[in-house]
Amino acid sequence: MERNLKPSSMSRASRPLQNRVDPFGELRAVTDRGGLMGNRGGRLHRDDRTLSGSRWKTKHWLICVCEFKGRRRDVWGKYYTELFFLDEPTALAAGHRPCFECRRQAAKAFIAAFPGAPRGIEAMDEALHGERVDIRRKPLWRARLGDLPDAAMIVRDRGPYAVRSGKLLPWSFAGYGAPARLDADALVDVLTPLSTVAALKSGYKPLWSEALKAQR
Repeated sequence: MERNLKPSSMSRASRPLQNRVDPFGELRAVTDRGGLMGNRGGRLHRDDRTLSGSRWKTKHWLICVCEFKGRRRDVWGKYYTELFFLDEPTALAAGHRPCFECRRQAAKAFIAAFPGAPRGIEAMDEALHGERVDIRRKPLWRARLGDLPDAAMIVRDRGPYAVRSGKLLPWSFAGYGAPARLDADALVDVLTPLSTVAALKSGYKPLWSEALKAQR
């Protein structure tokens, strides 16, 4: 089910929960606040609010808003494991896609731009799942840097960078650093799944961190 509830404070936790997602799709414990919420289809945490060995329950990896219709829930409570992202390029790189309940317009725009004209959510998520996990490790693919659209993310010197306006932006949980030069002819390892990059090329416009901060 596509659901999103407004998360409560994390005051019960003595340390940050391991719920921040990086562009590699890994879950980290950091204090920086995320701009978007999401999940991977179910509960990944134990009763003591630590992660189990599972990193997803279904192939529906969602990107949600942090507030929706005034709903509230206890983060990492009884039901699914809430995850948080710096912004949408980060979530897309990790292999997530917009939720059809709380971000319906964005989800409709995403599936419309998705390659192969999938007939529904299941077909789209099946395609994405094959591109974001490979025996629990995130697969990378090679591309010419100048051929990548804005919001695609790559690996450079073992760190993630986002493509934007002809520059490379170094990523961190706190935000983006100073832009670096983009060598258009360089071959790079791409983090964002191939189908998602195609959707970005076809016109899907994700929410960057500054837009999310302005909304708050």
